[in-house]
Amino acid sequence: FQYLKRHYQGCNLDTFRYQKESVEGNPAECLQQFLLHCGIADPSWSELRNFTCFLNIQLGDCEVSDFCNPVFVQDTLQGF
Repeated sequence: FQYLKRHYQGCNLDTFRYQKESVEGNPAECLQQFLLHCGIADPSWSELRNFTCFLNIQLGDCEVSDFCNPVFVQDTLQGF
């Protein structure tokens, strides 16, 4: 949710890191972001769950990857 919210607001995500146990927004706002970004017009709860699990894994992998570390790559992959 933290990533989706910032992406929707147009923030630069290159330097953002997930803040574990940080509470942002409310359940309705969270659901709204999931519905907005999941890519399915009328998703089931199962589809939303799959979307959030997949996104969580991908973003977690991105955060620990040297290729996505702005300090390591500097500005060579801007926006990647």
